[in-house]
Amino acid sequence: MSPFLTVPDRIHVAALIVAAGRGLRVGLDRPKQYLDLGGETVLARSINALAADQRVQSILCVIHPDDHALYLDAIASLDADTAKRVLPPAYGGATRQASGHAGLEALASRPRVPDIILVHDAARPFTSPALVSRSIESAFSKGAAIPGVTVTDTIKRINVNGQITDTPPRRDLKAVQTPQAFRFELLLKAHRSAATHKGVDFTDDASIAEWAGHPVYVFDGELNNTKLTTPADFVSAREKTMGTTETRTGIGYDVHAFAEGDHVILGGVNIPHTHRLSGHSDADVVLHAITDAIFGALADGDIGSHFPPSDPQWKGAASRIFLEYAVERVKMRGGRIVHIDTTIICESPKIGPHRDTVRESIAAICGLMIDRVGVKATTTEQLGFTGRREGIATQAIATLQLPASE
Repeated sequence: MSPFLTVPDRIHVAALIVAAGRGLRVGLDRPKQYLDLGGETVLARSINALAADQRVQSILCVIHPDDHALYLDAIASLDADTAKRVLPPAYGGATRQASGHAGLEALASRPRVPDIILVHDAARPFTSPALVSRSIESAFSKGAAIPGVTVTDTIKRINVNGQITDTPPRRDLKAVQTPQAFRFELLLKAHRSAATHKGVDFTDDASIAEWAGHPVYVFDGELNNTKLTTPADFVSAREKTMGTTETRTGIGYDVHAFAEGDHVILGGVNIPHTHRLSGHSDADVVLHAITDAIFGALADGDIGSHFPPSDPQWKGAASRIFLEYAVERVKMRGGRIVHIDTTIICESPKIGPHRDTVRESIAAICGLMIDRVGVKATTTEQLGFTGRREGIATQAIATLQLPASE
């Protein structure tokens, strides 16, 4: 199908972007649609992808009620032409189906009801203009159509015990994407009908249209039209969007003395010991050093300037709060953490048995794969305060990629 040849100008096309999910699998502190990709949020990139086709005359986002401020920040970067096509958001429901239905009803209540609706996942920011064009034309010609790509892996159907029951031929399978495209009244009626049936819960709009008895067709999707779901997806996505970058390193160092206790906290992990570490917070010397290393790479002060020990709110605080804040500062700059390396200096406790647990903890806080976190341990051959078993010191280096400065 060729752009602009088959859809009359009188046809009103609207886009519905479902952005009410919480994105928990990404493991970050905000829903994935509001994370930064090269200076724009995922949601803003998805809006811009649909708005690139001028036939998309209105765009409505379905968001979580708690995310209204995040949403306003996300759309603040849109250019004037795109922003004027973005309608006030609708609030989503408890399920994907409920959120989609809420968006459709919001559009149905407007003075100009769409003829064609494109329903898109907010977490697919790399949709091309050509794919949007195919979506519009497929909806006009077929009534209900979705993009799909060829399945390259062999798919197995299994039972509740994990036993294979069937191997469908790959020629009969497609991995489906969004934007899914429909005649508006067709999809609205299907959603309204599904909403009246208890126990009916669909995870995409094509399934609802199929359930309502409408034939749904598949047109060519795009391999680049990926959905961002896991931390690894975001690593790949940022590599696509960051453009010219610079690599920065920061060094952190921290030390805490021993006090009476029965365990130390290192890298967010409780390790049994004859003493604890003394400090205003939980005295996690490892996370403190890593946090300062990140601040150093950002040229953004140090842990004391962001979390002064004179402030009583940080008394006894978990040090992961400090590191999470530093990680967020990296994201706000459109950057990413590439690698963390730390050396723990002490005579005891022995770090070796806990090394991988500490690495896993640091990786989880920083949103990294474990193979991007190094944890080493050494002694000072009984020299100095660590040699006298008076405390623990830690050195850390953080390597970051940031958008290149002018």
